[in-house]
Amino acid sequence: MLRVASYNICKSIGTDLRRRPDRVLAVLGELDADVVALQEVDRRFGARASVLSPESIVAETAFRPVRFGVRPDSLGWHGNALLIGQDVELLSQRRLELPSFEPRGAVLADLMVRGRAVRALGMHLGLLGLWRRRQARAVLMTLEALEEPLPTVMMGDLNEWTLGGGCLAMFAKHHHVAVPGPSFHSRRPVATLDRIITSLDLRIDDAGVHSSAKSRVASDHLPVWASITPAGPSAAAQRQRVARTPWM
Repeated sequence: MLRVASYNICKSIGTDLRRRPDRVLAVLGELDADVVALQEVDRRFGARASVLSPESIVAETAFRPVRFGVRPDSLGWHGNALLIGQDVELLSQRRLELPSFEPRGAVLADLMVRGRAVRALGMHLGLLGLWRRRQARAVLMTLEALEEPLPTVMMGDLNEWTLGGGCLAMFAKHHHVAVPGPSFHSRRPVATLDRIITSLDLRIDDAGVHSSAKSRVASDHLPVWASITPAGPSAAAQRQRVARTPWM
């Protein structure tokens, strides 16, 4: 049904410390996905313009961007962006503010993919464990508060070095958490910082890290991906039950 990917592009600065958006676009061209969550898309200072222009994304890849930026030259929201395939229909979109010691946010879009509605959320959580847990709680509570529940995919750079604790334990309480593999540092991956998480009414059939000659130099993170299918009526019913359970 659905193939997703997440990629921290490090503002298009590669492992050679050169800013080369063309290399990031080339890596995006290698990804076979319906939805891609990007992190660190916008410059941190000045006008905070995107390092990837919407025109170049459309011209050089099979994706088009969902526009979240509040500034004319910004593509994302606090560096987060979502790209969708040309045949994916955008139903709605919104920005999420996250509690943080430093500016953090998340982006959310409701999509129609091959006749099925799905909710996609991209995020980049903080460097401090206490704030990551607060941010995870804010994401989960926001999703629960939405009027129309939909099968949901959350993805991004969680900055969580522990394999089963911290914010991951909060997400895993009522969600499936994929373990695609080490994605940082791209030259010698040792940390599984980039994750893909789904609601219980979805099943993660496969997941992995996209390692290629291009991706190993375009950013200090490697993209991660997952193939996802519906999990069936019983899983959907289970999701409805756990949705009423408060997050701790």
